[in-house]
Amino acid sequence: MVFAKTFSFSFVVAVTTRCGIMFSVLKIRFDGFCTKGNHMKKVFVVGCGRWGTFIAWYLDKIGHDVKLYGRESSENMKELMATRKNKYMEIPESLSLTTSIEGAKDADYIIISVGSQSLSAVVKQLDETGLKDKIVVLCMKGIEIDTGRRLSQIASGGLDVSNEVAVWLGPGHVQEFYRGVPNCMVIDSTNEAVKDEIIKAFSSDLIRFYYGTDLIGNEIGAAAKNVVGIAAGILEGLDLASLKGALMARCTREISRLIVAMGGKESTVYGLCHLGDYEATLFSPHSHNLTFGKCVVTGEPYTDLAEGYYTVLALRKLAKSYGVELPICESVYQVLYEDKNAKEMINEMFERSLKTEFA
Repeated sequence: MVFAKTFSFSFVVAVTTRCGIMFSVLKIRFDGFCTKGNHMKKVFVVGCGRWGTFIAWYLDKIGHDVKLYGRESSENMKELMATRKNKYMEIPESLSLTTSIEGAKDADYIIISVGSQSLSAVVKQLDETGLKDKIVVLCMKGIEIDTGRRLSQIASGGLDVSNEVAVWLGPGHVQEFYRGVPNCMVIDSTNEAVKDEIIKAFSSDLIRFYYGTDLIGNEIGAAAKNVVGIAAGILEGLDLASLKGALMARCTREISRLIVAMGGKESTVYGLCHLGDYEATLFSPHSHNLTFGKCVVTGEPYTDLAEGYYTVLALRKLAKSYGVELPICESVYQVLYEDKNAKEMINEMFERSLKTEFA
């Protein structure tokens, strides 16, 4: 059993006395969360942003031998190497840092967590190391704009066929995980044995993993929820946050149509990778997409990565390719890329022809 950060909680115990029942509050202190698995693996994490650093921290904490890779020129990596911390967390000495991607060849698992539009370049770098017989796990959300490819397609197509590819998706924020707040996530892959192996190796009391059953639906749903996050931010910026309920209902409907058209399952949109991630993306102050959407309306500058900004371009192309109508995503696109007035776009949405809810 491997432990991480300290946390505590209280509970009430009933004690029987001669005069009846006395309730006593007991405070229990734990020194972290425990892993469900027992076998240490060598893990190489590519990407030293907030998610990549968290993943490395988490897998180190549950007992794996972890190396975190970042480019020598990366400001994130320079900060980690100088201070062993960033604005989200502090990393332990047991977690190795490296600027050589060649180290991936010695790992059992390679985790990639970079901006979605950078994945092709990263996969090319990994392939040039001669990478073979590895399990590559993508902990990132998005769709390649130029090709419309899902991220697992990019990795599978760019690496040697001996490598297996899986995705790690679902809700959660680094800040919440780091302070010990648990959540549920999904591992999916076309290889059932690989999926099972990863879930057993990575599960703990902090993250409960579920077996994904629809790679297409999970990847499209996970990418699309970032666009919905921007839409939610736009509503907040316009003081229309009460419309978020309608936004969630209608967006799950339109994204389900795209998932089905692409060969996925309609029900997947209601799982952890899309609807299950709405709280973290549409309501949390930690959400980059939500904050970016607000800034679009208020005119404030925003410099952090909001994946939905790029994903909406890819979704628009996919919608046209598969003949699917995505009115909310289209509206977000027009606000972001055609400078349409956000309030006017909402008015136009309300003026669309009346129809059955589940048509």
